[in-house]
Amino acid sequence: MTAPLIGATEAPDLHVMTFNVRRRMPRLLARPADDWRRRRDRVAALLQGERPTLLGVQEALPDQAQAIGAALGPGYRRVGHGRQPGPRGEACPLFFDTERLQLVDWRQTALSDEPDRPGSTSWGNVIPRVLVRATLRDLSTGAVFAAFNTHLDVFSAQARLRGAEEIRRQVGGLALPAVVMGDLNAGPDSAAVAALLAGDDLVDGWRAATQRLTPEWGTYGGYRAPRSGRGRIDWIAVTPDVEVRRAAINPQRIDGGWPSDHLPVQTVVRMPRSESSR
Repeated sequence: MTAPLIGATEAPDLHVMTFNVRRRMPRLLARPADDWRRRRDRVAALLQGERPTLLGVQEALPDQAQAIGAALGPGYRRVGHGRQPGPRGEACPLFFDTERLQLVDWRQTALSDEPDRPGSTSWGNVIPRVLVRATLRDLSTGAVFAAFNTHLDVFSAQARLRGAEEIRRQVGGLALPAVVMGDLNAGPDSAAVAALLAGDDLVDGWRAATQRLTPEWGTYGGYRAPRSGRGRIDWIAVTPDVEVRRAAINPQRIDGGWPSDHLPVQTVVRMPRSESSR
């Protein structure tokens, strides 16, 4: 197997990954490359090699989230549930290594005018969209920070714009260092990304990185070889006080196939220490 791009990190570094794992499709609709039964072990192998400290996943159905948790092992915890009432269906869970990170609190809201009503839609999207937020404490450094994970709408530009604005509003209202992960379905020149990075609340983790380990691959490949400059729609953004040491877009094939139709995006970051930990 190919060596990990980043692999496990030690304090004060945190390895952050966002990964759209592609929801499991009904057997009759799935192409061979898309079959979750074929991809499950590839996803597991990738995660076991990379060992992210913090992982934001998109498009995970309950059995897929369970498989990801099993691949990461018992030292990881998950927050986030399905976007439908119940809570059912596709989710954007956050996974984190409990040897490094302690959960302070977490919340999942709908990206709509009724954020506390599961399954609600308001901004032109038919499919519900959610934002998962966790406040975490680094047990090694004492740093406290917020982590966000989302999957913006694929069809409605207005829904993507409003979702990005809501994420930036929440980040700006916390007064904490933050990292935002997600499939934004929007490239660097889009209105949604411009809204997310407007002002001084957030910066693009890829651009902020001291070192980039790969080309700027397009992150949606559809089970084809990645191409540079073809649309980075999966994002990690951080508040300006977060140091981004390395960034990568992972093009790894495993056992002759792609783990997903998206490529994982990875960063190594350092959080500023809170006043109480200094």
